[in-house]
Amino acid sequence: MDDQGRTDPPLVAAERTMLAGFLRFQRETLAMKCAGLTTEQLKRRAVPPSALSLLGLVRHMAEVERVWFRIRLSGEDVSYRWKQRPGDDLDFQTDTADPGEAFSAWAEECARSRDIVRAAASLDITGRHRGEDVSLRWILNHMIEEYARHNGHADLLRERIDGTTGE
Repeated sequence: MDDQGRTDPPLVAAERTMLAGFLRFQRETLAMKCAGLTTEQLKRRAVPPSALSLLGLVRHMAEVERVWFRIRLSGEDVSYRWKQRPGDDLDFQTDTADPGEAFSAWAEECARSRDIVRAAASLDITGRHRGEDVSLRWILNHMIEEYARHNGHADLLRERIDGTTGE
């Protein structure tokens, strides 16, 4: 564990363990950025004119987990949680959103994603994305990148909300 309570990724490990460790660290970072805030603070669009909020990021990442692991990789026939179609931004619209429901959905999607990764025969299994094969290896790398990018946004949002900084 680091001094923020996050699980450090392994320094030496097999590839799947390493990728899963980095993804876990990024997920824990987003949770850390949201910890201890009120509903109003989670919904606050703290960097105008951007509509981004911490709650919107949590809802977005729940949707991203669902899409990449369940829909694209596993081929599950599940609908989006908040979006009506790819590319809309309903996951980021939080005026009437319930933080408890959003964090619960995110936790459920992360748990399902972890189960899918653990059950996969190898990092070379594939799903479909834009009509082409995409490997679990690629998806894990993409998810790390997606969280890292949005955790940068979360850094700025949190600092504007209450001055909290940190990696």
